Amino acid sequence: MAIASSAFRLSGLARRLVADGVLSEEDAQNAQTAAKESQQALVSYLVNEKILDSAQIAKVASEEFGVPLFDIRTMNLQMAAMDLIQEKLIRQHNALPLYKHGKRLYVAVSDPTNLQALDEFQFNTGLNTYPVLVDEHQLSATIERSLAQAEEQLDEFDDAELDDIDLGPDDDPTQDNVDTNIDDTPVVRFINGILTTAIKAGASDIHFEPYEKKYRVRTRIDGILHENKTAPIALAGRISARLKVLSRLNIAERRIPQDGRMRLKLSKSKAIDFRVNTCPTLFGEKIVLRILDPTSAQLGIDVLGYEPDQKKLFMDTMHNPYGMILVTGPTGSGKTVSLYTALNILNTDDRNISTAEDPAEISLPGINQVNVNPAVGLTFSSALKAFLRQDPDVIMVGEIRDLETAEIAIKAAQTGHMVFSTLHTNDAPQTLTRLVNMGVPPFNIASAVSLIIAQRLARRLCSNCKAPEELPTEVLLEEGFTQAQIDEGVTVFKPVGCDNCTAGYKGRVGIYQVMPISEEMGRIIMEGGNSMTLGDQAAKEGIDDLRASGLKKVAAGLTGLEEVNRVIKE
Repeated sequence: MAIASSAFRLSGLARRLVADGVLSEEDAQNAQTAAKESQQALVSYLVNEKILDSAQIAKVASEEFGVPLFDIRTMNLQMAAMDLIQEKLIRQHNALPLYKHGKRLYVAVSDPTNLQALDEFQFNTGLNTYPVLVDEHQLSATIERSLAQAEEQLDEFDDAELDDIDLGPDDDPTQDNVDTNIDDTPVVRFINGILTTAIKAGASDIHFEPYEKKYRVRTRIDGILHENKTAPIALAGRISARLKVLSRLNIAERRIPQDGRMRLKLSKSKAIDFRVNTCPTLFGEKIVLRILDPTSAQLGIDVLGYEPDQKKLFMDTMHNPYGMILVTGPTGSGKTVSLYTALNILNTDDRNISTAEDPAEISLPGINQVNVNPAVGLTFSSALKAFLRQDPDVIMVGEIRDLETAEIAIKAAQTGHMVFSTLHTNDAPQTLTRLVNMGVPPFNIASAVSLIIAQRLARRLCSNCKAPEELPTEVLLEEGFTQAQIDEGVTVFKPVGCDNCTAGYKGRVGIYQVMPISEEMGRIIMEGGNSMTLGDQAAKEGIDDLRASGLKKVAAGLTGLEEVNRVIKE
């Protein structure tokens, strides 16, 4: 009776080993107790202590539970779904996620009764787990081989300086502290290497992208994406976890997009912030980091690329006591830098400046910056209403997206405040008609808007390697050059490429259309004129459109004709 009672306390596999005479009951009890104390699976303990042969255990388990034995040595390791589970859990349970099919995850185990491993894998992935029986010796060797194979591809970042980088969450007093000390050295060094390389190259964005069979990292340099590195797909989950912890994001949530921030301290006086966004894709979470270099807001207006007359218009208008300046252009055209440059110029002790942004990309000391949060009711319009009750001199609204925000901003511009904002339109004349289509009365537009700046960013030709390009007069005329420009002698340069640049380009230069709202333009707006009529009037007043402004940059040797055609579509 005592024997039956003690046998009952044995696990399913241990009971079968005893029943088959492979293991004595006493040895089974001792092994089960010792395995528990050493936090090992029973099969791992029996094999590691050389009590039983792994093949012998696998045969008994297969017969006992009716599970076919899988020879894992025949499997391509690159197909393993290791990105779904952290290395810590894989080693703890000596279990390997083999492949995912729909909502099912098949897990290689040496003991089908190891329910704790299956449960933890299911909890961490949200998938239904199914055991696949594998010889313990084969399984351990495969786990070590697959993990080592993944880490070998990260050895190129084995520079001592990468260990000393101070990388962590952006300092935010409204957030709880989080533990960022993940013991995953290869991934930490890989990410540190990617970030430092991107910063040295002057990148604006870093894309971490999981695909079915590889993990790609790309950086956007001078507006163009370039593949930076690839990593084994098995590391996708570990890379995502590291980035999400650093950005104070929910590691367990993989179903919805998340936004966060983190900071890289390069020295005591130099730090780079990153805006982080995650997005679930077919094969994992794509994570994009926007590099927010605070020095970009302090470059000064002289280096942005404004022509002398354009710069004078911008400077004169921003110092007016009231009015509205709108900056337009597609995403990535430099609107934020233009606005921050103006705010820095106006940022003096005798001015109260407030901004509402989504989100605030760069911290500007002396300026009251607000991150809008629609989830709690803090919208652009509600922030604007609050600003107007706080005695402002200058207001910046990140973007005018709706009629309510537009009306409050225009009211502020009409009542003694200088207002800056952005709109997504192709050129300056279209901005005025966009406001009309939004529902703003034409007389309010004519009386409030002072200046509209449409802009693009074009890659700047490398001064070390650019070369003259011979083009026929007919081609130059077709591209938009005037006969007068051609008669004066226009030299068009083309990119070549050298060790100091990227494909013949280094840095970017702004192309602008700076359009003040004249009395005649106000009259056209009041009479319901369209963007074409406004554009014709701007041309009569000697205002260069984006194309003409771009061709001036070409004639000055700052950029190439092909680059202007890329960023300015007509």
